[in-house]
Amino acid sequence: MYSSGAGTRAAAKRKVCLLSLLLVGLWGRVACHESPVEDICTAKPRDFPLNPMCIYRSPEKKATEDEGSELKIPEATNRRVWELSKANSRFATIFYKHLADAKKDNDNIFLSPLSISTAFAMTKLGACNDTLKQLMEVFKFDTISEKTSDQVHFFFAKLNCRLYRKANKSSKLVSANRLFGDKSLTFNETYQDISEVVYGARLQPLDFKGNAKLSRAIINDWISNKTEGHIRDVLPEDAIDELTVLVLVNTIYFKGLWKSKFSPENTRDDTFNKANKESCLVPMMYQESKFRYRQVEEGTQVLELPFKGDDITMVLILPKPEKSLAKVEQELTPEVLQEWLDKLEETMLVVYLPRFRIEDSFSLKEKLEDMGLVDLFSPAKSKLPGIVADSRDDLYVSDAFHKAFLEVNEEGSEAAASTVIGIAGRSLNLNRVTFRANRPFLVLIREVALNTIIFMGRVANPCTT
Repeated sequence: MYSSGAGTRAAAKRKVCLLSLLLVGLWGRVACHESPVEDICTAKPRDFPLNPMCIYRSPEKKATEDEGSELKIPEATNRRVWELSKANSRFATIFYKHLADAKKDNDNIFLSPLSISTAFAMTKLGACNDTLKQLMEVFKFDTISEKTSDQVHFFFAKLNCRLYRKANKSSKLVSANRLFGDKSLTFNETYQDISEVVYGARLQPLDFKGNAKLSRAIINDWISNKTEGHIRDVLPEDAIDELTVLVLVNTIYFKGLWKSKFSPENTRDDTFNKANKESCLVPMMYQESKFRYRQVEEGTQVLELPFKGDDITMVLILPKPEKSLAKVEQELTPEVLQEWLDKLEETMLVVYLPRFRIEDSFSLKEKLEDMGLVDLFSPAKSKLPGIVADSRDDLYVSDAFHKAFLEVNEEGSEAAASTVIGIAGRSLNLNRVTFRANRPFLVLIREVALNTIIFMGRVANPCTT
């Protein structure tokens, strides 16, 4: 079911390039935004009515895996925000499988499903008809009890407040968004207002028609600036041309210090066994301490390493040597992952973890089309009339780009827990459980209270050469 405002039709075909970018690494800077609403984090729905051009309401309530069971909603958490976090996690595991299917077993994978969801939620602001319906379904926004597409944006605002405005300053989790639009066009005022208030995405006019090359350079420079120079040239040379109308950029940046650090003195070169049966030497970090851990089905090990502050953790999923990581990836579902996390118990461990740096970049288009997001990328079918002021509905998304970076090393806080590992050598105490990541493993970075998957990936080849 849809509701739509009337608008004129433009004859010329144009395209929208959507860019989703993220960074996780060693350096960061907090971005601040002004908005028409004094503080979206304390605002009520009545303070900022969300009235996009089109609203989607599911005609029938869709059953979810959680119906009939009691949800353990975190204290002081809006139920819909909790459901949005779960929807993002559902999308994360499904999209990851599509991405893994397109990769070789020996390829690293790293992405932020939250970054992708956020960027396409901004796109959804201007969508109508089947384009809007597919966005709601593919990103699992229709699993939220209040399924109206306008309300999803308000819930996103509240989720962003929970994630990015934490009292704990020992780790940094920062998101920045920006809209780059062609200066010859007038963009829908409601679209601009909601983008800025909810997502902090200001509109910056550029001359796509007159100077596409310079526009691309300006956008890439903005991204490089927001990521302290770690991410460069995300937009390829042919990503912007005279037909480009709008580029949306989302960045997510994380820097965390281990609660229990790995001492550099204990790092030694060790063998890492890749999926293709080859091996290489990697700097293998080592420590003994208590962590939340569990050995689950078929010997798969699940380990949670907290960052200082305990609100964000890294989860490592390591299959036993006889089981391929690809098999674990195929079996992984949001429900299985949640079950594993719920079973974790504090255990004394000997942990071996490679020091590594991985990068990944890819187009999202083909994977999302496989998941059912077809109309958005089709010049003939796409309906995005809520973006430009004249309600034109000839816009479509030509492509979507995503780039990610992760670096893991010994750096950590000087908390008391770190002092117990200040010993030379490596323990052979048989009473300790050993977690030795010397073969491909999955890695997740999540916010604990809401169980929001911020980053997700596969370390299949941490070798530097």
